[in-house]
Amino acid sequence: MSNKILRLSQVINYTGMSRSSIYLLMSQGSFPLSISLGARAVGWVESEIQLWIDKRIKESRSSGVKYEQ
Repeated sequence: MSNKILRLSQVINYTGMSRSSIYLLMSQGSFPLSISLGARAVGWVESEIQLWIDKRIKESRSSGVKYEQ
């Protein structure tokens, strides 16, 4: 896994979620927490975002809805 740091715009692109949704899920403990990069900058660890996405996919696929090719 990568320790690359993603900025908010990249996290929005990765997840397809809005800024407010990301911060709401963070406050609920349902999204990886940001890390401080400086006095006015934060970022997210790419591997943590990818694990969160993978978990969402797995949960979605186990919901009983089947896709046939």
